[in-house]
Amino acid sequence: MRGFGRGDEWGAGEDGRGHRFGHGSVVNRLELEIAWRYLRARGRTRWLSFISVIAIGGIVIGVSALILIIGVMNGLQTDLREKILVGSPDLRVLVYGDELKITGWRAVQAKVRTIDGVVAVAPFVLTQALANAGHDYTEGVSVSGIDPAGASVRPVTSIREHATMGDFSFVTKDGKRRGAVVGKLLADRLSAYPGARLTMVSAAGLRPDAVLGALVPRIAEFEVTGVFETGMYEYDNSYVFVDLSAAQEFAGLDSAVTGLEVATADRWVAPAVAERIGTALEFPYHTVDWQEQNSSLFRALKLEKMGMGVILLLIIVVAAFNIVSTLTMVVRDKTREIGILKAMGFTEGGIRRVFLIQGVVIGLVGTLLGTALGATLGVAIDKYRLITLDPTIYFIDHLPVRLEVGDTLMMALLGFAVAAVATLYPAWQASRLYPIEAIRDE
Repeated sequence: MRGFGRGDEWGAGEDGRGHRFGHGSVVNRLELEIAWRYLRARGRTRWLSFISVIAIGGIVIGVSALILIIGVMNGLQTDLREKILVGSPDLRVLVYGDELKITGWRAVQAKVRTIDGVVAVAPFVLTQALANAGHDYTEGVSVSGIDPAGASVRPVTSIREHATMGDFSFVTKDGKRRGAVVGKLLADRLSAYPGARLTMVSAAGLRPDAVLGALVPRIAEFEVTGVFETGMYEYDNSYVFVDLSAAQEFAGLDSAVTGLEVATADRWVAPAVAERIGTALEFPYHTVDWQEQNSSLFRALKLEKMGMGVILLLIIVVAAFNIVSTLTMVVRDKTREIGILKAMGFTEGGIRRVFLIQGVVIGLVGTLLGTALGATLGVAIDKYRLITLDPTIYFIDHLPVRLEVGDTLMMALLGFAVAAVATLYPAWQASRLYPIEAIRDE
């Protein structure tokens, strides 16, 4: 080491290889070399290299967990929303009262069509029944009456696109519209495939029978003309779709309907459109948007997201403490060397930069590896359906993962930022050591 000239400031020296270690530069080569040496930690301090690997591993686990969790939340929201909206319209127009039916629905339909944001309006009938396909097994089902495929009314849902057998024309072999389209899971349990006879007993009240002189339940026979599969357990397990007029007769509604289904230009503005419809129709009509129709499910998702947020916070805290502990141990182990460096002319800023470089390297390597691991696991879990779920509980049969580029980058930057911030205290601690006391340290 060459001595300082009279014109040199303290800390503006030069080593034998010409490396400057003054306080005027942001980061110089010597600081980089020292930081790299501490990271490698050869000889008797090899254990420090091991704990550096542990620190990197903590960042890897933290960042990959962040990416996976946010991907899972995105996947759940996207898949559930898409599956729900297969058979659920953007809006429903209903009525208050005892009978819960709209009699003059054609006039109401024409009025709703004129409201800004509405692109399609269609009547529907919804009732409950017991269904039997000629076997000993009887199942409770939801019977939905809709306009058949090919009708002049524009469809308001995409349910017709999910027919795996037959179609939604409801046309039977005799040319009548007495067909029924059954959910895949329900068809499997009832053995109700195209061509089978489906007998349904209405739960919507009784009808008078002149022969028996008593009230009897409404019974109707349908021919299964199609099977649909949406991937949504609630629909596939319990829904039967029939022609609108057949459903009106079956439910005892005559010419009335349960309500109107409305499709909007953008489902995210459905609440605003619902408000405009409510203002135009007034009492006893009211509207329910797709989020209100499935409010319990979306509330559960919101609570789950809050829980995931707490987990993410804990992951961040653990990762930060891991880096702080690692660099603190490095500072304690390198106390004498830090004292020698300061005695040679290293400024407090130079010492801080040495440890900040270590933290940045740990954070950068951990972030890159964690991002790669999280993205790989996310793609594999979603593509190969590695995690299956009980559809009777979760509405879906596997754990979906949707990795968004923006979210992935945000989680990676968050992990790196945590690592960088966690280095501040150990770096400050190292820079505050007094040279004489540090050199005397055993």
